[in-house]
Amino acid sequence: MLERFTTQARDVITRAAREADLLGRQPAGTQHLLLALLNEDAGISYTVLHGAGLDAAQVRSEILRLAGSPAKTLTDDDATALRSIGIDLDAVLARIEESFGQGALDGGDNAEDDERERRHGFLGRKQAPNSGRTRFTSRARKVLELSLREAVRLHQKEIGTEHLLLGLLRQGDGQATKIIVSAGVSLEDLRTATLAAMPAAG
Repeated sequence: MLERFTTQARDVITRAAREADLLGRQPAGTQHLLLALLNEDAGISYTVLHGAGLDAAQVRSEILRLAGSPAKTLTDDDATALRSIGIDLDAVLARIEESFGQGALDGGDNAEDDERERRHGFLGRKQAPNSGRTRFTSRARKVLELSLREAVRLHQKEIGTEHLLLGLLRQGDGQATKIIVSAGVSLEDLRTATLAAMPAAG
């Protein structure tokens, strides 16, 4: 399926994974795709989203607000007590993340998605532990699938960033759409604006 994506769209997918890493959250979700679509290099999707009043800084801030900070299981007093008996809590936590991946101890908002993502890689393919391949939530993978359907429906051979945006809007059940709606932007208006900005199929 990835061979159908334009270079620009592939860059968006890569950028979404990078944003998830930078924000300390894996797998990458719909919110990270939205953030990646708000990069100036994302073409039509950037133009449409920016024209609707959305910007990357605002979305990044909202992602962090929605994620909150993971609950801290052990307090500083616990760490001090453990250190007094020869256990370096920071070293233990670092070792756990080294073995199981960054953020392994973070609380997720969808345990079922996270467990599925631990067993499967990009677009649901089986993945070996710690293979280093990008992981996406089931909702984000659905966006990629819907972007293909949008391109087919519009009789277009390649999947561009505009199709990714249409897929994101059509999926309609992730943090990205919550962020868009909470900013006072209509999903239907965005869809209409995206379709209007697209070149006619050749």
